[in-house]
Amino acid sequence: MRSELERLQLIEQRLLRTPAALPAEEWQLRQLFDGELRADAAAQWQLYRGLRQAGRHQLRQELAAIHAGLYPRPFGWWPQQAHRLSGWLGWLFSF
Repeated sequence: MRSELERLQLIEQRLLRTPAALPAEEWQLRQLFDGELRADAAAQWQLYRGLRQAGRHQLRQELAAIHAGLYPRPFGWWPQQAHRLSGWLGWLFSF
């Protein structure tokens, strides 16, 4: 169990680019000789990527909710004006 934790720590240090991470040459050499390490590192990287995307998605939703609360959109007015303008511009440029 201890070796698995050390392996996970090694992967996380490399992916998070901490000062304690192995030098790039040694990391590449270990990945070359240990296919499982390469697969585990790729899986961990995908997990971090997914978490980052989920966090960004949640942040966007929260910011949109805040924006909607601060600046309520007047329903009906803007879409109607845009539709009128597009019709008028279409008529104007049809000649």
